[in-house]
This record gives sequence, structure tokens and C-alpha cells, in this order.
Amino acid sequence: MGNPRRLIVAITGASGAAYGVRLLELLRDRHVETHLVVTSAGWLTIDQEIARPRREIEALATTVHGVREIGATIASGSFATLGMIVAPCSMKTLAGIAHATGDNLVARAADVTLKERRRLVVLAREAPLTLAHLRNMTAVTEMGGIVFPPVPAFYHRPGSIAEMVDHTCGRVLSLFDIAVGEWPEWPGVRTRSREP
Repeated sequence: MGNPRRLIVAITGASGAAYGVRLLELLRDRHVETHLVVTSAGWLTIDQEIARPRREIEALATTVHGVREIGATIASGSFATLGMIVAPCSMKTLAGIAHATGDNLVARAADVTLKERRRLVVLAREAPLTLAHLRNMTAVTEMGGIVFPPVPAFYHRPGSIAEMVDHTCGRVLSLFDIAVGEWPEWPGVRTRSREP
């Protein structure tokens, strides 16, 4: 029997809180059970960037866990999920995942996701990157995680920030085989060859 339609969503203190919130909305509309964890810096970023009340964000999730709730269901490998998305993922959180610190519920749930060989997708958000950032991304990748910087695509000519966020979220959810709409694929470009 496969894992239930259940995903962990974490929002941490990097710019891009809209990605995590939009993922919760899309998953709710597709009847996917969501388990939300937000760091204290994540709440500050939500307040700064999208100014939605905390209760409104929490209402989007099936279950909300406190970041210090190390005894939460998602801290155990016996709690089956499709995996985990950290959106956005701060460099501090990335380091915690890369080094398996387990010092809060986000890092612990990510560690559990990796040890159970479930899909972990981190929307690592920082620029420019230091060597430490790159090494941590490499470590997470080597452990089976997917580093997915939320770099917007422009080939579909988005007309708004919301369209760019939706496109990124659609691509992230496709990694879990969750379809959320008709996201345009790269159509390719045919050029006239100059060779004989």
C-alpha cells in the first residue's frame, strides 16, 4: 500500500513566503492532507511580505505543528507521508537539514523524510551563494533531497507575480505527481541552421 495523500509543508525565514502559502492553497483544493510547520522567522516573513493573519494561514493546513514540537507525528518515520516541501528554505534551515541537526521540527521532519527515502524538496532562497551554501545544497542532494531554487521562468510570459508563483508551485507539486493545472511546458525553439 502506498503512502497516503499527505504532505509536510514548512515555511522558514527566507524571502518567498508566498510559495509556502500558495502550496497550502493548491494542496487544500486537491484534498491533500497537509502538516504545516512555520519557524518564528517564517512568521515574521509572512507578516512582512504578504500580511495575512496567522490564523488565516494556519486554516489552510489540515494540521499545524509548533516548530518546537519534537514529539509531533511528523517527527516519526512511522507517520507515512508523500514527503516534505520547505518553501521557502532559509540557508539556516538548509544547513540544519544538511547536517541533520534535528534542532527544531522542520529539521527533524526533513531528516525523517530523508531517512525514510521519501521525497524532500527545498526551495532554497538566497543570492548570491557562499561556498557553505553550495556545499549544504550538495549534501542535501547527495542524501536524496531535491534543491529547487524558486527561480521564475519567463518562457510562458507571466503577467503577474502570482502567475510566476503558481508556475513554480505547479512544478514543485509535479515532483510528487500532484497535478494542479495546465502549466505551460517549454515549447522549444527552432532556429535555422547556418551549417550546410
